[in-house]
Amino acid sequence: METNTQDPEMSSELRDILVLLPTWEQLRLSVEATATGQELFQQVCDMAHIRDAHVFCLSVIRNNEYVFMDLRQKLSKYFSKDWKTKMHKRDKRPRAPFIVFFRVQFYVENGRAISDKTARHLYYCHLKEQVLRSKCMHREETYFLLAACGLQADLGNHQESVHVGRYFEPHAYFPQWIINKRGADYILRHVPAMHREQQDLSPKEAVLRFIRDACRLEDVPVHFFRPHKGKKLEIQPEGLLATRKLLFHTGYAWRSRYLLQLLRTTHQVHLSLRPVLQCLQQLEEAEEKKRYRESYIHDPLDLDLDPCSRASPSNEDNRSSSQHPLHHLSHHSKSQGSCHTAGIKPSSQHGECEMSVDEPTVTERLCGKTSSSSSWGSCSSQGIWTNSRVQTCGWPHLRQSYEEGCLVPTAELWQDRVQGRKSHNSWGDGGRPQE
Repeated sequence: METNTQDPEMSSELRDILVLLPTWEQLRLSVEATATGQELFQQVCDMAHIRDAHVFCLSVIRNNEYVFMDLRQKLSKYFSKDWKTKMHKRDKRPRAPFIVFFRVQFYVENGRAISDKTARHLYYCHLKEQVLRSKCMHREETYFLLAACGLQADLGNHQESVHVGRYFEPHAYFPQWIINKRGADYILRHVPAMHREQQDLSPKEAVLRFIRDACRLEDVPVHFFRPHKGKKLEIQPEGLLATRKLLFHTGYAWRSRYLLQLLRTTHQVHLSLRPVLQCLQQLEEAEEKKRYRESYIHDPLDLDLDPCSRASPSNEDNRSSSQHPLHHLSHHSKSQGSCHTAGIKPSSQHGECEMSVDEPTVTERLCGKTSSSSSWGSCSSQGIWTNSRVQTCGWPHLRQSYEEGCLVPTAELWQDRVQGRKSHNSWGDGGRPQE
């Protein structure tokens, strides 16, 4: 998609910019020669309808590497001398536009921290590109699970009448090394079954799961820089002499300053994100504790029989028909983590379940402020970000009922069970399902 906002009458005073989004869509913009990065950034957000762009930044390619702009600086700092050269009327050929990339600068594992739908989609598309370049060969099964989530996010529920044959391209969801190792036919034969297993996930939940699992691959939520001989950047926490030093072979003084600023900004964002992640943790803990609701069905005939009548031979038939083990009913959300790994033995067992997704306004209410008031995300450079994994809180309102012989435990019983107390016999031997 191309959008042109150039005013022909002001072409001599404006500079053409071609902005590439993570979806590879193109935005054509025009800015004044004295414009700053922030002015261009705001134009991009307005045109793409992005309200929450805290994890993104503008970048250019320098020495075959992506370099993020300091948005406070003028754009002329990041382009060649042609930027300041005026286009004369006698020039017949139009000047080529200057290329800028709208890219993720800070990575965040919990997609709920990105409140804007458009921004979250762009973040998801960026991670998909990162996954295609990932080379964590010891976690091959993760790529199959990510592909299943990606198909659920992009296509919705698997439909037998629609999703047949080659309804997706393996190279759009798998790194090339997996395609070379397993073959496209193998992927097309097994992945549809994994896609079907995600049918209980909404597209929004599938995107959140993809974001979480993709950020847990070691080489996805990172920025790569080539080492260069010459200048070195050495980093060590102040006052901790025994701490291992980080040594970067930057080659140039400007690269040392750039990496130091990137690391400093990442750390600041990490600190500002903590309150938000704590709110999300409380929210998801509440959802997790609602996941399992246990009930027990008691046969009324078995309860009415007294011990003497049970011992009577004449009641042998009744006893055989009434003596059944308690039926343990565990009402819980279906696990979204697929156990089907297309014939690959996973390196570890995955028993994690996706939490239900709440609207961003809920997060803002819990935090007591809007999501745009602080910077989001985490730039992971050589493991700078720790995984922002979240759990859940709050108990559903339970009551005791004997409708149709079904015993629903009270809140007190439930609380006692969670705390490991076994003083209440009405829980039986079923117990809480093992995670």
